[in-house]
Amino acid sequence: MESMPEETTWKPYTESGKLSYVEKESLPESVFAFPEKRKEPLTDANHVRDALARFDQVQGVTDEEKDLAFRNIKKAAEYYGLNLRETDWHQLGNRH
Repeated sequence: MESMPEETTWKPYTESGKLSYVEKESLPESVFAFPEKRKEPLTDANHVRDALARFDQVQGVTDEEKDLAFRNIKKAAEYYGLNLRETDWHQLGNRH
């Protein structure tokens, strides 16, 4: 079986804080864990934590999109200085 490349689409976003609906809609796809679905913005450390906590609640996404989203979350977590225990998105449903 061929493994997926470790590419990501996430790029840092310079504004932080709570996002209004209008602000969220104006964000580039590159700040979302799920860029094509525009789900789970990763604009600061709190949003990264939220994306991890809600990862298994995101509906209407494929396993490939989950793979990309987890890589994006890992990249954002590293950027914001967060340490992830999980190495794979399958572990997120087992958070304690």
